[in-house]
Amino acid sequence: MTSDQWGPAVRLLWGPPPAGPARGPKRGLTLEGIARAGIEIADAEGLGGASMQRVAAELAVTKMALYRYVPGKAELVALMVEGAMPAAAQSPGAPWRERLEEWARGLLEGLRLHPWLLEATVGVRVMGPRELEWMERALAALDGCGLTGAEAMDAVVLLAGHVRGIAEQERAAGVGPGSGSGSGAGAVGEGPDAQLAAVLGEVMRTHGDRFPALGAALASAAEHGGRDQALEFGLARILDGLELLMTRRADGN
Repeated sequence: MTSDQWGPAVRLLWGPPPAGPARGPKRGLTLEGIARAGIEIADAEGLGGASMQRVAAELAVTKMALYRYVPGKAELVALMVEGAMPAAAQSPGAPWRERLEEWARGLLEGLRLHPWLLEATVGVRVMGPRELEWMERALAALDGCGLTGAEAMDAVVLLAGHVRGIAEQERAAGVGPGSGSGSGAGAVGEGPDAQLAAVLGEVMRTHGDRFPALGAALASAAEHGGRDQALEFGLARILDGLELLMTRRADGN
């Protein structure tokens, strides 16, 4: 997508509210109301359900009337993402690890609440103020820790990727509110690790001798717990690695 194609989304997300026409009927919709309608549809039916036609019907207007506010589906989704993003987690006086842990959990909570955000927030696209605020908060937590700008950006990408991976697994497993495509809110099930263990159980009973390491890991998890803790385990390991890098950098290595 070229910068010219990004223009409408930039104006909708960052510019002043569009002015009403000098003549003719007054504009009865708002961008916030349009975004809310799209979010409600996507929460219930998945991102594919939030078409221009469907949103227009939800707002009791014609599709052509909706085009007076939003030029197309891409801009509609951009507005929906901005409206669905929760306030970025922030504890400015806390240590960097605590701030990033809070940030990661807050991001996961947002993805759990609106699973369609996983589809809507990929690729090169225009991001709104709320979404950029998430990046700002994470980078601010790393400010003064001895990382270069590129390293700090990569660290944020790594953390976000870990969170997104967990959210994707939960969605596929039907865990949490709004899980699944078009399943509606409120679907709750076992965590992905427990579901995987159940699926593998029958196979391992018959063919477990071929996969001794897997069998031992599953048995240990069943006996001692530790399933469905991938978020915390991965988050701790990522932050441990960053802390080691910071220490080496401070020591001049």
